[in-house]
Amino acid sequence: MPDTPLTLKEICAKFDVTPRTLRYYEYIELIFPQKDGRTRLYGPREVARMKLILRGRRFGFSLEEIRQWLLIYQQQGTKAQLEEWVRLADRQLDALAAQKAELETSIADLAALRAQALDEIGGK
Repeated sequence: MPDTPLTLKEICAKFDVTPRTLRYYEYIELIFPQKDGRTRLYGPREVARMKLILRGRRFGFSLEEIRQWLLIYQQQGTKAQLEEWVRLADRQLDALAAQKAELETSIADLAALRAQALDEIGGK
């Protein structure tokens, strides 16, 4: 059942994160699980937020950038959030393109040095 809240253990397994990570995300106000005593329950909203958080991390955004982006939705709605997403995505695409160019240069340099070393030792 998709609307059945997940326990800490279940959400950790679903997203392959540690309980410490989830507690930290809660501490910095990225997620807001329901609390029943000491038990934390994660509903559909928290599952959706975890997907966005982990996707943002994969793209290289900081947790603070993700937190601010999620906050925009609560304060200003979808349009403002999407406009901010485009701004952040444009910035990150530029940064990733620069990293890609650096990596391509490093790969080419390393391959050339390897070839030179092989020539010197008479290898293949």
